Amino acid sequence: MEQQIEKEAIREASVEVTNEFKTLIDAQDLDSLKQLQHLILGRLQDGNAVLSHYNEVSENCFAEVSGDFSRNTRLLRSMKSDLEYIFQKLRLLMVSSLDILSGIRI
Repeated sequence: MEQQIEKEAIREASVEVTNEFKTLIDAQDLDSLKQLQHLILGRLQDGNAVLSHYNEVSENCFAEVSGDFSRNTRLLRSMKSDLEYIFQKLRLLMVSSLDILSGIRI
């Protein structure tokens, strides 16, 4: 019984608050706000559609390029390793040739 009375009091209070809000806001202004909200919603939905399309295109491009990227990355690592080996050998040759030349002094 007490819950029923409490629910009724809450309902009456909400009706009173609603009526007070109705006196504060002009119906024409409210309609204008609704139209603006619908306009904004439409623009956001359009933007969302564009971004979804962009994501699909990006995903397809990434799928096409990722194989080449991985292959080229492996190739570059291999080339780096080869170049490091070559430069290491060149440094050794330089050091040994300097040692030989330093022993031949006139």
